[in-house]
Amino acid sequence: MSGSRKTVNPLQPPKSHTGNPSAPPAPTREEGFLLGGRVRYDQFAKGYRTGLEPVLMAASIPARPGETVLEGGCGAGAALLCLSARIPGMHGVGLESDPETQALAEQNIRNNMLSDGIPRLRILQAHLPDIPRSLRVLTPTANGRFHHVMANPPWHSPSGTPSPDSRRRLALSAETTAPEDWIRALTKWVLPGGTLTFVLSTAVADRACQTLLENGCGSIQFYPFWPRAGREAKLVLVRAVHGGRGIFRLRAGLVLHEADGRFTAAAEHVLRDGEALPED
Repeated sequence: MSGSRKTVNPLQPPKSHTGNPSAPPAPTREEGFLLGGRVRYDQFAKGYRTGLEPVLMAASIPARPGETVLEGGCGAGAALLCLSARIPGMHGVGLESDPETQALAEQNIRNNMLSDGIPRLRILQAHLPDIPRSLRVLTPTANGRFHHVMANPPWHSPSGTPSPDSRRRLALSAETTAPEDWIRALTKWVLPGGTLTFVLSTAVADRACQTLLENGCGSIQFYPFWPRAGREAKLVLVRAVHGGRGIFRLRAGLVLHEADGRFTAAAEHVLRDGEALPED
C-alpha cells in the first residue's frame, strides 16, 4: 500500500459515510471513482490517500483473462480493481495488513462486482514480508502460485519525519521492512515464466534489481515515470520474469504532465481511459 496526498479523480464534492451509528467509531469514508468513472473507489476521508502509482502499476501488468495476479500491500484495492476493469476474467488476491483498510478494499470489490456475481478478487490479511500459507488455497493454479505479482512497497526512509497518520506511515515508511524484503518474499509466489512488477523510487531501484537477480529473476526492465518532459524521474516501474534470462531493457517510459500541470494525452489514456501503458 503506497501513494501520495494526490487523489485520483475523486467525486466532487465527496459523500462521507461513517457506518452504523451504534457501532464503535469507524474511519469516515468518501465515495470516489477511478478510470474516469469506470471503477467505484471509496477511501478514507482523512489520512492516507491513494496516489497515481497503483493505477499506473495496474496498467503495466501483462495479464490475460483467466490468469491470476497477487498484489502485496493492496491498500483499498485500487490496483486490483483497475486491472480487473481492463482484463475481464482475471483473478486477483490482495495482501493487506491493516484490518480497516482490508475491510474497505473488500467493500470496494463488492461495489464493483460484475453482474454475474462471481467473486474474482479476494483480500487476505498479511503483514509483508510474512505471507500466510493459507494464500495457496486462493489461487487455482496447481502449485498455488500466481501468473503475475505486483506491489508498490513502502520505501520512504525511516530516518525522516514520520507521518502522524498510522496508515500513511504503514503505506510509505520502510520503518520495519525494506523493499528488498517484500521483493524477496513475493518471488516465492510467482510461476516460472511469470512476471513481477514493482513501482519504486529510483533511489532504491538498484537494490530491487539486485534482489530480483539473487532470487532467480531476470529479463529486467525499467519503465520511468517522468513528471514532465526534461525532468528527472523519481518513480520507476521495475519488471522482471521469474527464470528470465533476457537482457536488461530501459523503456521510453511515460511523461505524466505538460508544462502547465495538465496530464499529457498519453497519461490521460492510462489514468482516465483505462488503457495499458504504452510500450514504445
